[in-house]
Amino acid sequence: MGMTKGCPRKDCQSWQMSTKTDALSSRFERIRSLGSYYRKSDSRWVLRWWCGDCKRSFSQATGTPCFRQHKRRVNQPLLRLLCSGVSMRRASRLLNIHRVTTARKLAFLADEARRSQQALLDSYRQPGCQVVHVQFDDMESFEHTKYKPLSITLVVTKQRVILGSVVSQMAAKGLLSSISIKKYGYRPDRRRKGFRLLFTRLEKVIHQAALFESDQNPTYPKTLKEIFPNSRHLTTKGQRGCIVGQGELKKIAWDPLFSLNHTAAMFRANINRLFRQTWCTTKKPTALQDHIDLYTDYHNRTLLG
Repeated sequence: MGMTKGCPRKDCQSWQMSTKTDALSSRFERIRSLGSYYRKSDSRWVLRWWCGDCKRSFSQATGTPCFRQHKRRVNQPLLRLLCSGVSMRRASRLLNIHRVTTARKLAFLADEARRSQQALLDSYRQPGCQVVHVQFDDMESFEHTKYKPLSITLVVTKQRVILGSVVSQMAAKGLLSSISIKKYGYRPDRRRKGFRLLFTRLEKVIHQAALFESDQNPTYPKTLKEIFPNSRHLTTKGQRGCIVGQGELKKIAWDPLFSLNHTAAMFRANINRLFRQTWCTTKKPTALQDHIDLYTDYHNRTLLG
């Protein structure tokens, strides 16, 4: 009976006793073994138990993130494909699953990635572990059409660890502006709101006297000083992008924002919908945020590990 600590259902008396300092014998008297069953989704045998208090059964899988998933075997292969420049439709073909399943798996894997990323951020909140050198900037993508652009605010450390990102709606610029207004109406710019939301989340992760580096975007200094009044902010004039880096890496001998631009170039190379020349587009900004959050955890945990 050492495989379980009691019934996992919170409305059960056995679960309430398992959270207290009761004797193990009195706790396990209510739990009886109920054999096991073969789980076809990953070819494993799973132990089962029966609770004498709530008169219900449970297993090792009860309460786990993948509970009741019929295709949990494809979770990790799909994660690696989506973080390696493969489109969602092609990943569905390679894994022989429906594209709707892929979309649902993306949302599930993104939730798991956000929990993993939160654990990383919590480690920076410890005394003496706060980040003291940060680089940030905006990338641009679009929602279904270039007349509906999106902004991606990206924050990285000097060691290229991604601290966070947020997708924000923005208005079309230049020659596309008038056509965008004519076809889709007025499109409010929510970049500053997203910028403030992202740095508010990182307020306890980044040191109040940290050094921030970015380009010369005129909207950055004011908003940054509202959240980090004691910080230093160094700006660098934007440079011409190189062809190989898809515009993210800069065509100069030494790039002061190399950590940021290199990470942004990896975004472009590993997330299919962010390719410069691709027919894969984002239909919903929430799906783009899920894909970015998924890659963020994969980048920090695997590519940098």
